[in-house]
Amino acid sequence: MAFAAYTDGRAISLQTLNPSSETAAERFQHLQGKLRDYWQAIEESNTSEYTMLVLPSLSLDQREMQKIPGVHHYEERLLFSLIRLQNPRARVIYITSQPLSPIVVDYYLHLLSGIPFSHARDRLLLLSTYDGSQKPLSQKLLERPRLMERIRRALHVTSSTYAICYNSTPWERELSLQLEVPLFALNPDLLYWGTKSGSRQIFAECGIPHPDGSDLVQSVEDLAVAAADLWERQPHLKRMVIKLNQGFSGEGNALLDLQPFEIAAPGAASHCERVAVLQGGFALASFQAQGETWENFSSRIPELGAIVEAFVEGKHKRSPSVQMVILPSGEVEVLSTHDQILGGPDGQIYLGCQFPADADYRLRLQELGQAIGRNLSQKGALERFGVDFIAVRDPAKTGVEAWDLQAIEINLRKGGTTHPQMTLKLLTDGHYDLENGLFYSPHGQAKYYTATDNLKKEQYRGLLPTDLMDIIALHRLHFDSSTETGTLFHLMGTLSEFGKVGLTSIGNSPEQAETIYRQVVKVLDAETQLEA
Repeated sequence: MAFAAYTDGRAISLQTLNPSSETAAERFQHLQGKLRDYWQAIEESNTSEYTMLVLPSLSLDQREMQKIPGVHHYEERLLFSLIRLQNPRARVIYITSQPLSPIVVDYYLHLLSGIPFSHARDRLLLLSTYDGSQKPLSQKLLERPRLMERIRRALHVTSSTYAICYNSTPWERELSLQLEVPLFALNPDLLYWGTKSGSRQIFAECGIPHPDGSDLVQSVEDLAVAAADLWERQPHLKRMVIKLNQGFSGEGNALLDLQPFEIAAPGAASHCERVAVLQGGFALASFQAQGETWENFSSRIPELGAIVEAFVEGKHKRSPSVQMVILPSGEVEVLSTHDQILGGPDGQIYLGCQFPADADYRLRLQELGQAIGRNLSQKGALERFGVDFIAVRDPAKTGVEAWDLQAIEINLRKGGTTHPQMTLKLLTDGHYDLENGLFYSPHGQAKYYTATDNLKKEQYRGLLPTDLMDIIALHRLHFDSSTETGTLFHLMGTLSEFGKVGLTSIGNSPEQAETIYRQVVKVLDAETQLEA
């Protein structure tokens, strides 16, 4: 079996949910084929009648998910989808594990320019499972036949319907089949291509530079052999990174410094000696997730698999990415490029992004993304994906030639850069210019943003969504539709418990976007200083 999906920490066969997999696969393919019939009308017309079902389920390994503070609120990240209600004939059904705060929902609906609030609210159906357990939302829905029937009835009020999700697994496919709604998402049979090892295989097929590394391994012993092989191929390697094959947002990475092992395994050491030294030294690795240990990390390798790669060193180093979409027609489109903002002990955890990526390499990112997109499209992939890179600058060169771009991984799902880009597009009704990699409003103004999922400070704890709204109103921090600048907040549900919030600050220049972002931080700091 090429790939096992996962949700609660146990590997799940792709056929578990559908014993008659061939019939189910045909039904799912038939449903997805319906998207080709009406997708263009939905995307290009502001008056097309349709119903969109939003399934913000994080159907990923739940043990890995718990490493992210406030992850149970991440179902809020797809609330940008409510901006679809700008179309007066569109309907949206949004499902969550726990009920959304009304003030958060109202915040998004008030962004709809020219649409009466009551009109938009009447076309929005919010449903909840009332289940805060550590299971994916999609699994919770399948366990509730009465709720499923209510969703089914609500979906088929219009002739054109489709569903979107955060990531696609057998749970989402089963929902699509039971609700008889086309899912604009990846067929779960193709999930392997979004893993660390699958990404490396596609990079090799496309001839795209990527770090030296290993194939997939399923044991610590095989990992030590693969690490020794890598070290022998690159005897001057300083560090290597161990990645869980299905890790998320850099939280599943461990960095191993090789310098402490050079005495125990010098250049003349045998292969077996290197294997033994490395296997015994894995416990010295530094982990990106807070509180992670080698004992726990290594226990996941038989379940999730792992790879080992050369760590890309560089004094002038950045982490750009490109975002793409594969349409129901099979056409591949570039959506955006970003320079990612990374943090954590070794700068491997995603914190935020700036749009667009540096002018020196953003067009090159587009080219590489298109090559990967064509490969994925030929394999049958659908919907959004992103590709992360490492860019190292040679000070002796200029322009694109100054940057060595190495592909790191493919994310076959929505990610941290999805909601800022979609927010900008839906708020401004602008377009992305492939010629220069910039985004323009209908008035011809180039737009830029700085965004984060992780503005987190201890002094922000205890702030309720209503408190945040008071601060936004008092200091005029909200998005201004007349100037198309300002800030849009998200993940407001994480504020009170975790002191964490997300935001996208939009400006007419990179400097203005950064200034707006810093002003928000300054205001929040000042408003909570006395409370800290």
